[in-house]
Amino acid sequence: MRSPIYREGTEFLKLALPLIGVQLSQAAIGFVDTLMMGRMGVETLAAGGLAALTFGVFVHTATGVTMSVSPIVATAYGAGDKSQIERVVQQGCLLVIGLSIPLSLCIYNFDLVMRYLGQAETTVVLGNTYLDVMAWGFFPALGFSLLRSVAAAMSHTRVIVSIAIGGTIINTVGDYALGFGKFGCPRLGVAGFALASVLATWAMFLALIGYMLTHSELKHYQFFHKIERVDRQIISKLIKVGLPIGGATALEIGLFAIVTYLMGSLGTEVLAAHQIILQTISITFMVPLAMSYAATIRVGQEVGQNNRIGIIRAGYVGAGIGLVFMVLVMIVMLVFPQQIIGIFIDISDPNNAKVLTLASGLMIIAAISQIVDGPQKIIMGALYGLQDTRIPLLLSLLAFWGVGLTSGYWLGFYTPLGGNGLWIGQSIGIAISAIIFFWRFHHIVSPKSV
Repeated sequence: MRSPIYREGTEFLKLALPLIGVQLSQAAIGFVDTLMMGRMGVETLAAGGLAALTFGVFVHTATGVTMSVSPIVATAYGAGDKSQIERVVQQGCLLVIGLSIPLSLCIYNFDLVMRYLGQAETTVVLGNTYLDVMAWGFFPALGFSLLRSVAAAMSHTRVIVSIAIGGTIINTVGDYALGFGKFGCPRLGVAGFALASVLATWAMFLALIGYMLTHSELKHYQFFHKIERVDRQIISKLIKVGLPIGGATALEIGLFAIVTYLMGSLGTEVLAAHQIILQTISITFMVPLAMSYAATIRVGQEVGQNNRIGIIRAGYVGAGIGLVFMVLVMIVMLVFPQQIIGIFIDISDPNNAKVLTLASGLMIIAAISQIVDGPQKIIMGALYGLQDTRIPLLLSLLAFWGVGLTSGYWLGFYTPLGGNGLWIGQSIGIAISAIIFFWRFHHIVSPKSV
């Protein structure tokens, strides 16, 4: 007989592992873009990395809003309510369209904000070139995220991995061909990297639509039937649940974005070093992020079955597995810092000596912060599975901006720590968020609260 914790761990990993594959494949798109930019020089790396992060802020924030579909579909799936699943997905598609139009326009005109934030003109020009093209990939990126959440909530995860891997391959080949002018293609530089990413995103989106329309089980669901009809009750619920998720996502990733812009004001080399570390943890963080999606679904399914013990077990087991993984990540980052930095820049080049020194210091801080960053994200996913979103939004504001940004700004600009101080501050904010999110989950699931 297997223990309940072992069984929950097994069920969690069955769901999480394919989602991890998806997240890593999608993160690889931005990672490969940044890697290619690094081969074009420090200025291109700094500007392109900043633009890619900016695009990511918009996508992840909007994805947070549409992520409200995931716990609602998971709960309906656990309860066997087919018609509710159809209605929720239809309104989710309408929400994607409504978000894509204004946010794509914001991305297209973001150079105005970059100048206002005091970025170097070279950074603004190169970054804007990237964002002008990436704006065309916002709708398919958000649509794919929505349909991925639906498929995962209904336990269809393996196909998403295959589609995401295919998208990564398209992006990598496209980066090489369009960015560097290979295979008879024009040399487009950062615009080529962006174009390759847009093509890969559209390919993944259309492939997932095709799968959902043709799969033997899913084709019986009318996901896309009469999506132009607004169901005020359902879309209000999606917005009510999703806006706080999107807000919390914006606060978290926005902290990293603001820190990145502050790094840019400290100099191009500081920004380049920051981009190296940020891209490194952006890859490793995909694992706990995927686990947070799995925690949302597992908790949501247990909610649908009205199983309080199962809810508790799903939340804590997921967080425990995430903690083990992030400890391993921390060890690797501390033991092999120069090897990791060498992926992005030529560490033997004397011109990169300052970037190497700066990045090595940041690597230590980032590595230590991993052991709290992973579990806090997973337990937040468990809260979303309970459809508890408004209080976590307020807690995120307190932790990430009230503590993290404030302390980081003071350490970065009023002490000799500089860029290291900014990273220490945001790490403090992450640690505070971990404490209060675990407290919140414990408070909700305790017998006295039921």
